[in-house]
Amino acid sequence: RSISHRGMVHGVGINDADYEIYQTINGKGLTCHFYRTWESMLKRCYSKKYKLLSKTYDGCFVCSDWLIFSNFKSWMEKQDWLDKCLDKDLLVYGNKEYHPDKCMFVDQRVNKLLTGHDAMRGQYAIGVSFHKTKMKFSASCHNGTGKLNHLGSFKTEYEAANAYRKFKRNVILGVANEQKEIIKQALIRIVTAHYEELSDE
Repeated sequence: RSISHRGMVHGVGINDADYEIYQTINGKGLTCHFYRTWESMLKRCYSKKYKLLSKTYDGCFVCSDWLIFSNFKSWMEKQDWLDKCLDKDLLVYGNKEYHPDKCMFVDQRVNKLLTGHDAMRGQYAIGVSFHKTKMKFSASCHNGTGKLNHLGSFKTEYEAANAYRKFKRNVILGVANEQKEIIKQALIRIVTAHYEELSDE
């Protein structure tokens, strides 16, 4: 279909591609990498169905330039994007806007490492749960490779939260040392700002 006859993507995006974004090669349907990344970004921000399943993207939006596919594609072509994920809040902690000055591509390990890093889990601090039978607090944290590590049981939420923070800090710093400098420094900033031990005051 011509550009003028294409519908809006997720109600806001304009697909102005001058080529077929869907192709069949050797009987297999393939979607342009650039379009797939762009459409997925719009879905996270504007799909009501998607946001019902994931509250992580509440309040997120795409800058006006990136609502036009060709603008996003031009930016992405200049990035190190192969086998990586589009990230919006590593460079700017807590950022809600998908914008060329605030986004970058990171590998899967970094992406999973920071998923939900500023979230809460129920009524207790992130990484902390309470076992009524033991009458103790428990701390657990993913180790950066997908495995969930149990960090022990504690008398207070404060102790459990600090155990989580210490472990998470070490995991993030370990991953940071394997990254290029801009990502390494961004991870160090997050650790410094959000994973210091809690004060008992």
